[in-house]
Amino acid sequence: MHQVIVEILDVNDNSPKFPEENYTLEVLESAVVGSRFQIEGAHDLDRALDREHTAQHWLLLTAIDGGKPSKSCTINITVVVSDVNDNSPVCDKQKYTITIKENAPAGTFLLSINASDADEGVNGEIEYSLRSKFRGLTSDPFELDRKTGKLTVKGSLDYEEKQIYELKVLAADKGAVSLSTHCNVVIRVEDENDNNPEIDITSLSSRIPEDAPLGTVVALMGVTDLDSGVNGQVVCSVPSHLPFHLKPSPDGQSYSLVTKNYLDKETMQIYIITITVKDLGRPALSSTKVIHVTVIDVNDNSPAFSNSPYTFYVTENNKAGLPIFSVSATDADANENAIVTYSLDMSSRNMASFLNVNSDNGQISALKSFDFETLKTFQFQVVATDSGTPPLSNNVTVNVFILDQNDNAPVILYPLSSNGSAEGVEEIPRNVNAGHLVTKVRAYDADIGYNGWLLFSLQEVTDHSLFGLDRYTGQIRTLRSFTETDEAEHKLVILVKDNGNVSLSATATVIVKLVEPKEAFAASDVKSGAKLDEEDNITFYLMITLGAVSLLFIISIIVLIAMQCSKSTDYTSKYLQETNYDGTLCHSIQYRSGDKRYMLVGPRMSIGSTIVPGSHANTLVLPDRRKTSEEIRQFFKMNESKPLK
Repeated sequence: MHQVIVEILDVNDNSPKFPEENYTLEVLESAVVGSRFQIEGAHDLDRALDREHTAQHWLLLTAIDGGKPSKSCTINITVVVSDVNDNSPVCDKQKYTITIKENAPAGTFLLSINASDADEGVNGEIEYSLRSKFRGLTSDPFELDRKTGKLTVKGSLDYEEKQIYELKVLAADKGAVSLSTHCNVVIRVEDENDNNPEIDITSLSSRIPEDAPLGTVVALMGVTDLDSGVNGQVVCSVPSHLPFHLKPSPDGQSYSLVTKNYLDKETMQIYIITITVKDLGRPALSSTKVIHVTVIDVNDNSPAFSNSPYTFYVTENNKAGLPIFSVSATDADANENAIVTYSLDMSSRNMASFLNVNSDNGQISALKSFDFETLKTFQFQVVATDSGTPPLSNNVTVNVFILDQNDNAPVILYPLSSNGSAEGVEEIPRNVNAGHLVTKVRAYDADIGYNGWLLFSLQEVTDHSLFGLDRYTGQIRTLRSFTETDEAEHKLVILVKDNGNVSLSATATVIVKLVEPKEAFAASDVKSGAKLDEEDNITFYLMITLGAVSLLFIISIIVLIAMQCSKSTDYTSKYLQETNYDGTLCHSIQYRSGDKRYMLVGPRMSIGSTIVPGSHANTLVLPDRRKTSEEIRQFFKMNESKPLK
C-alpha cells in the first residue's frame, strides 16, 4: 500500500468580495480630522501571501470627503511579507551514479550532492547526512561533508567483497520545524588486478613406477583467481624439459599433470616439478607450487626360499604355542618390494587349526601338541609374498616327521578283570609237572622302537621256587612239581616295563589256585586245549613275523649299502654310526608313517641314550606311495576336542 499526496495549485479565478453590498457609517460632526473608522474588509478566495512569489506589496490609499465639490488625498502603503519555513529542500538529482577503482585511496572525491531551499535565512540553510549503515563492514567506507555535500572515500574498497554500494543522502533545512528531502547515490566498484592466482593440489601420486604408461596422471589441481574479467583468467605451465605436461579441463579451472615420456629410474629417481600459474591482468600476477615425484622400481623378482623342500623332525609332546622351526625367503628387489611376508598356502588351510606361521619372520608354531601315535608325518605349503604392487610370491613344500617319545605306558591285555584292574585267577591241578604253562600275561605299548619293546619280570611272588616268568613272552610256567606242603593259593605280581629312555611300566596280578586233579580235570583239560591252540597260533604268527622282519632287515641292509655307494659323501654321512654304537646290530624295527617306511637299525641303547630330534641316526627312510591325507584328517579329528599339552 502506498500513500500518494496530491498538491493542487491555485489560480486567480475568484474576485474580491465585501461581506455586504451596502454599508452605513455614522460619523459625528465633531469628529476631528484623522479619526479612524473600522469597516469590514473585502476577501478573495484565491490568493494568500507567498513570500517566495511576491516578497512586497505596494498599496495606494485614497481619501475623498463628501463636500461639493469633493476633495481627496492619497497615500502609498508598502506591505513586506515575512518568511516562514514552508518550503522543503530540493536535490538537483534524485539519483547519483558513479564508478570508482577498488584501489582508490582514502580521501578520494566521488561527487557533490546539491540541494536548494526557496526559504531564506535559517529556513534556507541545508545540512547533508548519510541515512544508512553497511552490513558486514567494519566501518563505513564513505564520508559525506555535512555542509558542502561532498562525498569521499573513507576506507579501503574491495571488489571481491562488495561490488555495488547504494547510499541514501538526506538534505534537511534548519527551520524551527525542519523540512527535508533525500536522494540516492549508487557507487560501483571497478575491479583491479590485485589478487594473485592460487594452485590447489587436490590429488598427488608422488611415487610413480618406471613402467607407467604414457598419460599416467600424477596430480590433479585446481586454479583460482579472485579477480574478474581478464584479471581472473589464468594459464598454468611446467618446464618443457621434464617428461610431464599439463592437460586443462574444458572450463579451464583445473589441470591434470600427466606423463608425456617414459620414466627411467636409473636415469632419474626424483623429479622436482615447479608448476607456475599466471593471470592475464596488466601487470600480470603469478604464483608457483613445487611437487616431488619419486620413480619407484618395478617389482620383477619373486621371493626365493633358502631350501626347497624343507624337512623338519619334531619330537612329539612338544609344548603348544612355541616355534618348532622356521622357513626363510629373500627378495632381490629393494625397499617395499623386498619385504617378505609368510602365510599358509590355500591348499594347506586345513593346517591352520594346529599350525601358525609368523607373517614377519617365517617362524612356524604348533598350536597343539603332536602325538606320534595319532600322526607320524604331514606335509604343507608355505607361501612367501613380497610387498610389491602387484605382489609376487613363491611357495615351498615343508615335510614334517614326528619323532616318537616314550609317552605311553604298557597296557595289560591279560589278565584284565571286569572292574578294569589287571588281575586274573588261574586254577591248575596239583599234579602238574615242572614247565607247565600256567598263563601268559599279554600287554602292548603304543610307542615304537625301544619305547615299545616290553620286558616282563616278577615283582612279587609268594614262592620263587614254584613259578618262573619269561621276560620276553610273559609266559608263566611252573618250575617244579607241587608238594603237599605248598600253599593252595599263590599271588604273582608281574611288572611290565618298556625299554624307553625313561622307562614306563604297568603291573598285573595273577592269583594261582591249586585244585585236586579230579575237580579241575574237565575245566583244566578244556582250558589247556584252548591255551595250547592259542599258543600254537601265536607261535605261528610270531614265526611269520620274525621271518618277515629278518627278510626286510636283510633287504634294508642291502638297500642301505647300495645308497651309501651311490650317494655323495654328504648324503651318506647321515647314516654313519653314532659314537655309542658298539659294532653289532642286535635288532631292527620297521614302522610306516604316511608315505614313508622307516627301519630302525642299531644296537640296544642304554637307559641314558637318546635319539636327537632332527637326526637320521640309525634310521633308514624307504619310499612308499601311500598318502598321508587320511592320517592328517584323523589327527585333526582327534585333536579338535583334545586340550593343549
